[in-house]
Order: sequence, then C-alpha cells, then structure tokens
Amino acid sequence: MVLASFLAGLALVLGATVFVSVRGFGLFRTAKATGRQFTAELERFEERSARTERLLAEADASSRKLQLALERLRVSQARLQVLRDALERSQERVRWLRVFLPL
Repeated sequence: MVLASFLAGLALVLGATVFVSVRGFGLFRTAKATGRQFTAELERFEERSARTERLLAEADASSRKLQLALERLRVSQARLQVLRDALERSQERVRWLRVFLPL
C-alpha cells in the first residue's frame, strides 16, 4: 500500500513537472513573440514619429516661405496701386484732349 501510494505520488509529481514544463515553455515562447511584436511596434512608432517631425519641419519651412511670398505680394500690390492711381490721375488730366482727337 505504501509502495502504491509512493508510485502514485511519484507519477503525480512527474506529471505535474511535465505539465509545468510544457506550460512554462509555452509561456516563454509567447513572451518572446510578444516582445518581438512590441519591439516592432515601437520601431514603427519611432519611424512614424521621425516622419511626422520631418513633415512638421517641412511645413514650418513652407510656412516661412509662404509668409515671405505674401509680403512680396503685398509690396507688389501696393506698387501696382500706386501705378494705377498715377494712371488714373494722368488720364483725368488729359481727358479734355479727347475732344480734339479723332476716334
């Protein structure tokens, strides 16, 4: 009876050891795969962050170029308005000459 109990206990210990070993190995593989996936996601996140940072820098540079272009446009519009005003004044001054010019 003692021998049967000992053998049953030994079988249970061996079975439990195999069960724990298989489960532990499965856990190890799962943790390893999860670590790889986590690392891959972090790398993708870093790539996206770098791309976003680069795009923001390009947008900032474009914004500065746009501001400079807008300032040049304002100056050009002001010059154009001065020229238009001068043209209108000169047309008003010589309008009376139209009476003498044949059409």
